[in-house]
Amino acid sequence: LTTKDTLFLFTRYAVGSFRFFWGLILLIIPMGLQKMGFLSAHFTKEIFLTQFFKGIDASDFVSKAEQFSLGILPEYIRPAAMQAIKRYSAEQARMVIVSASPEWWIRPWAKQQGIEVIATRLVFSEGKVTGAIDGLNCNRDEKVNRIRDYLKLEEYERIIAY
Repeated sequence: LTTKDTLFLFTRYAVGSFRFFWGLILLIIPMGLQKMGFLSAHFTKEIFLTQFFKGIDASDFVSKAEQFSLGILPEYIRPAAMQAIKRYSAEQARMVIVSASPEWWIRPWAKQQGIEVIATRLVFSEGKVTGAIDGLNCNRDEKVNRIRDYLKLEEYERIIAY
């Protein structure tokens, strides 16, 4: 759907370039261990989210995510994907984005397009971002599980996935 990983795009937008690049340096080891198969994507994502967002006021985080979603994210939507969305929308098809990225910076844009969202959920506590993921990271097999939980697949004659 997008030309770049929105986790990195949003994080840089939310915390600024200096803090983003400095944080990436601190995360080289866990990210490398994940690439080598020693750490799960779930655990690595929680380390990443904790590094950049733990302790941030939830309302500030959600506000920043909405600004990003409506103002920045559209620049990174693949033109072919946008054409498909318009075509399916004209056909009144039900559209669902299933993403490993946290829902907060996907949902506002998707809502404007008439698209539902299944995505990674974050834990907030006492009005703050914790960095923890609520449930499982919505990637790989978990995407399949969430789709099956969210939709009654047998009700659809045709399903198209990208």
